[in-house]
Amino acid sequence: MVGLDVVIEKCDLFTGDWVPNPSGPTYTNESCPLIEGHQNCMRNGRPDSGYLHWKWKPRDCQLPRFNAERFLELTRNKAWALIGDSISRNHVQSLLCMLATVERPVEVYHDEQYKSKRWHFASYNFTVSNIWSPFLVKAAVFEDNDGVSTAEVQLHLDKLDKTWTDLYPSLDYMIISTGKWFLKAAIYHENDTEVGCHICPGKNLTELGFVYAYNKTLHYVMDFIANSKHKGLIFFRTSTPDHFENGEWHNGGSCPKTTPAKEGEVEIKDLSRILRNVELEEFEKAAAKAADNGVNLKLLDFTNLLLMRPDGHPGPYRQFQPFAENQTAVVQNDCLHWCLPGPMDFWNDVIMEMVVRG
Repeated sequence: MVGLDVVIEKCDLFTGDWVPNPSGPTYTNESCPLIEGHQNCMRNGRPDSGYLHWKWKPRDCQLPRFNAERFLELTRNKAWALIGDSISRNHVQSLLCMLATVERPVEVYHDEQYKSKRWHFASYNFTVSNIWSPFLVKAAVFEDNDGVSTAEVQLHLDKLDKTWTDLYPSLDYMIISTGKWFLKAAIYHENDTEVGCHICPGKNLTELGFVYAYNKTLHYVMDFIANSKHKGLIFFRTSTPDHFENGEWHNGGSCPKTTPAKEGEVEIKDLSRILRNVELEEFEKAAAKAADNGVNLKLLDFTNLLLMRPDGHPGPYRQFQPFAENQTAVVQNDCLHWCLPGPMDFWNDVIMEMVVRG
């Protein structure tokens, strides 16, 4: 029995490989109505389906498949929340689709912009919320749904976003993350004073850069959590890598691969690596303090798991039937978000295993 405990302790759920999974996903776009249009690759006409037939296998331990019924039993009368940006929204839809194989949730709340939502599983009195807070700190954003900005973001690095902190005490489980939004042009405020910026030519402000703001923000967020005396389970998730090739979101980048990569075949991009390093550094600093205060703070680092899946993005199939009228149409590619069903579903296997272990 002691030997078994040692194995469980040593097991690293985040180091592994993608192996063939002939049985495929537990849900489809037809069985789950909760998939956002942009990530609904099957409906949008993605022609290949090989990307659906892989599963994540940690190298030194067994990872049971996600068991929706058991998950709902474990979380009876509890409240979950996924807090962050559009990757958190992508993930909440994955989780809901897998849980909907047991019971269809009912949407019970949405904010004015339909950015934050809450769902209820009546038989289990269980709620799942998606809380839109892309910076985790107070921010004024001036852009449309395609990410086109009309002005710099106004970012308050010393004021946490009440959208999530007001709900924080009432949550039993949460997954908190941020990331890519910090790469946007922004004016930074501290003590209600402009202190500098990231990409603001002609503004007569010090170019502090996004790493300055990311460090400050995550330090503040982690400090809040570590000192909160919260009695639930709090996951901090690292930001996710993209797979744009030959360009980026706005200038024709694409992700044409249709099979997973082997470890080492895909290099993490500089910007993703920089963000992740800040995340890991701030998490490490906060983890000891959290433990001292009895706060259960855990890390979800899916970087390697996702880095090996350049085939898992919508690509041109973020639009409905993008090539129906013109086989050579030039369309916007999405190599940042993830097709549903798709690789992201395996996050839930890992998270459930961590919940079971406590």
